[in-house]
Amino acid sequence: MRLLRNPVRPYPWGSRTAIPELLGEEPTGEPQAEMWIGAHPASPSTVEVHGREVPLTEYIAERPSERIGADAQQRFGGLPFLVKLLAADAPLSLQVHPSIEQAKAGFAAEEAAGVPLDAPHRNYKDANHKPEMIVALTDFEALSGFRAPSQTLGLVEALAPLAAGSPSAEGLLSELAGALRADDEGEALRAAFTLALTDPRSPGAVDLLAAALRSADLEAGPLAAWTAELRTVLGLHEAYPGDPGVLVALLVNVVRLAPGEALFLGAGNLHAYLKGFGVEVMATSDNVLRGGLTPKHVDIDELMKTLSFQALPAPRCEPETAEFSAGRREVFAPPFDEFSVERFTFTVDGAVTGKTRGAAVVVVTEGTATVEGTALSPGHAGFVSADDAAPVIAATAGTVVFLVTGAA
Repeated sequence: MRLLRNPVRPYPWGSRTAIPELLGEEPTGEPQAEMWIGAHPASPSTVEVHGREVPLTEYIAERPSERIGADAQQRFGGLPFLVKLLAADAPLSLQVHPSIEQAKAGFAAEEAAGVPLDAPHRNYKDANHKPEMIVALTDFEALSGFRAPSQTLGLVEALAPLAAGSPSAEGLLSELAGALRADDEGEALRAAFTLALTDPRSPGAVDLLAAALRSADLEAGPLAAWTAELRTVLGLHEAYPGDPGVLVALLVNVVRLAPGEALFLGAGNLHAYLKGFGVEVMATSDNVLRGGLTPKHVDIDELMKTLSFQALPAPRCEPETAEFSAGRREVFAPPFDEFSVERFTFTVDGAVTGKTRGAAVVVVTEGTATVEGTALSPGHAGFVSADDAAPVIAATAGTVVFLVTGAA
């Protein structure tokens, strides 16, 4: 195994403390949103080779069959996954990721049109899909998937009295309720989403409703059934006042993960991470179509083609759990080809052999582990080549280790 050095991305929504505290470092005062662990061309990890720091992309490219495996090289053209330590202190944008077919077509179309890769209105940065999974390290809050229209109708009807006196907001909520009453679920969600995101009355309605909610008793009357959702909406408005995405968020499930719980996100699922710290694993792609809660480009036409307009319960990823001699092994196997995740929780000092398929990344989030003679402390990671022996992970009680590798 080779020790990795991993870049940290300073996005404005990032926590200023979570990643430094995990690493045992003093916070710089700047946001540290994501630590990237992998071979993404935009920000690869590095490994030391003969005293020289080499990007992991270059290290893999020297001997791809040995380092990621012939199958991964043939199917994916590189390391098929990217691991991130994601620390959100403010909401990320509402977004959706394309299917592999949509990504290939969209990328080809923008390439043919000569749209620069770094253009702010570019939708497709590559020809890959971006399925992803997050495993919470702390309490974690997200939006994920459309709620059933009949349920959201109850929320909209509970909000209606707060718009009294504003013909604009009253009219918008009335039309939103009408859209949600459509017999066809997909048409109801499509119409409600389009109205919330594109109607010129939305920014004013968002601000009016937020002001009314701040002075309302959220635990009384019709609002009491929606207290948690409305508090989330108020938090979104604080970050993005006047953003139609706040109104769109009323249509989406609020998901709360306890530490150790996981959420997986496939193509077409409207979602946003709101707050918390977790280990995120995804296919190596940058394809994001935004749908609000952002100052960045929103391509409504392309977004509508990509979204899946169906009610979706929170797609939690339940692990398969087994005991080993020193603790508990949990396997998170989302329905994607690019990756699976094992988490080892050591209850006593001991060792375990990880199961790898192709290359693997090992990350420690608690305690201290030694992998093939290399010590890893919290927030540090190593790269296991495909032609290495299965890694033996030795650790002290209380240590938590993630092993990310190719899917079975």
